[in-house]
Amino acid sequence: MNDSNPPASANRFPTIQQITVGAIPGWLHAGWRDLRSGGWASLFYGLCFAVAGLVMSVVFAKAYALFAGLTTGFLLVGPFLALGLYDLSRQNERGSTPQLGPSLAAWRPNLPNIGLFAAVLAIVLLVWARASIVVFALFFTGGLPTFGDVVRTVLTFEQPDFAAVYFAIGGFFALFVFAISVVAVPLMLDRQTDAVTAAIASLVACGRNPLPMLYWATIIVLLVGVGFATMFVGLMITMPLIGHATWHAYRSLIEDEQKTDDLR
Repeated sequence: MNDSNPPASANRFPTIQQITVGAIPGWLHAGWRDLRSGGWASLFYGLCFAVAGLVMSVVFAKAYALFAGLTTGFLLVGPFLALGLYDLSRQNERGSTPQLGPSLAAWRPNLPNIGLFAAVLAIVLLVWARASIVVFALFFTGGLPTFGDVVRTVLTFEQPDFAAVYFAIGGFFALFVFAISVVAVPLMLDRQTDAVTAAIASLVACGRNPLPMLYWATIIVLLVGVGFATMFVGLMITMPLIGHATWHAYRSLIEDEQKTDDLR
C-alpha cells in the first residue's frame, strides 16, 4: 500500500470495544515481550526520556517550580513521544524484526494530523508548566522552594492545601490528555485517521470503559513515578514498557478493521 494514500478505514469512525480490568495484565505482558523483542531500538526511546529528564534537572535546578511542571509534563506529551514505540510494536506484530530507523519516521504518512495533535499536547504542556509556577508562587510567598522544601512540605503536611491544589490541577491536565490520547496516536499511526476523529475515539473508549481506563491511567502514573524515583534512569525501561503496552491497549479497545470490513 502506498503510504501517500490513506487506507479506507481512515474515513470511518472506529468501532470501540468494551473490555475488563483483566485485559490490562495482558497489555503489560505483551508490552514486555515487545520491549525484549525491540531490544536496543526500544531502549533508545527509553534513553531519550531518561536523558531529557536528567538535562531538565540540571538546567532548571534553581527553578524547581518550572522543573516540576516540565517533568510531570512527561505524562502530557508522552503519547506523542512514544509514537516510535508504537511503530516498533506494529513491526513486531507484522512479523518483522523491529528496526529503529523506520520507527523514527513513522509519523510521515500522517504528518498533518499527528503534527496537529502534537501541537495540542505541547500547548497543554505549556499551560500546565505556567499553572505549576503560579501554584508554587501562591503557596511559597517567601520565594520559590527548593526540592527539599517541597518534599518536606508534602511529607509533613506542612501545607496540605498546596499538595491538594497542585495535584488536583495536575491531575486534571493529566486526565484530560489521557482521555483524548489513550488510543489517538496509535490510531493515527495505524489507520491514518484524522486528529479530531482519533481524539473523539479515545474519549469514547474511556467513556465505555471508565474503570479499566482509570486503572490503566493509575498504572502509567506509577510506572512513570518509578522512573522519577530512580533519578530518571528507570525511565529507560518503564517508558518503553508503557509505550508498547499502550499499543496493545489500542488493539484491545479498537476493533480490528478487517473484522469490521467482514461484517459490512
